[in-house]
Amino acid sequence: MRYAVISDVHGNIEALKSVLKDIKKKKITDILFLGDAVGYGPDPDECIAVLNSECKILLAGNHDWAVLGLTDIDFFNPYAKAAILWTKEKISKENLSILKTFLISKEIEDKKIFLVHSTPKKPEEWHYILTLWDAEVNFHYFDNKICLLGHSHQPFIIERMPSGEMSTYRNEAKIGDTERYIINVGSVGQPRDGDPRACYAIIDDASVKLHRVEYDIEKTQNEMRMYGLPIPLIERLSRGV
Repeated sequence: MRYAVISDVHGNIEALKSVLKDIKKKKITDILFLGDAVGYGPDPDECIAVLNSECKILLAGNHDWAVLGLTDIDFFNPYAKAAILWTKEKISKENLSILKTFLISKEIEDKKIFLVHSTPKKPEEWHYILTLWDAEVNFHYFDNKICLLGHSHQPFIIERMPSGEMSTYRNEAKIGDTERYIINVGSVGQPRDGDPRACYAIIDDASVKLHRVEYDIEKTQNEMRMYGLPIPLIERLSRGV
């Protein structure tokens, strides 16, 4: 197997195009998307259309569900809520229909991979894996060797030994024969780990590696300003927070 895995594009077409260009340069044809095509960013329609065209598997995230009216935005912070309301006005009926086809989770059984946006445990409740304890709980909610996810915008690789001992890796790891893994592939459109570059993962039979890609942040910010999207959402792109 050899997959490029992307997540949390959030309407940022400049970041998405740069990542797809990098993936194609590496001659990878199978791209998996783990959710949140929209929210925050200025180009929801184009992002949905490009993802639908380029990705083998498409999952929904909490912002996608919010635009579809399936998640209550009263639980969102004011900036995220404002961006969802703007996206609802901006998005086309055609792309809403496409968004409705995105799955909540997916198994690739022959490759022993489970895909989800948030967590294997109750994925529709949009919880986060932020600690090793969160990971330990969630390892018991999937039977596959590898779980790929996004949602927190903070990439990591957690390896669990048969003994229950866990190790974490920041950038890359070998795939062991007896170990299991939870891998957060980070965010294409709004990284929050202090690195403003777009992030995605490449996984094959032997290893997983996180990749960072430069994109035109200023162009995205200028477009967000033009549409009157919240200033904190614009400014955070430069800082990756």
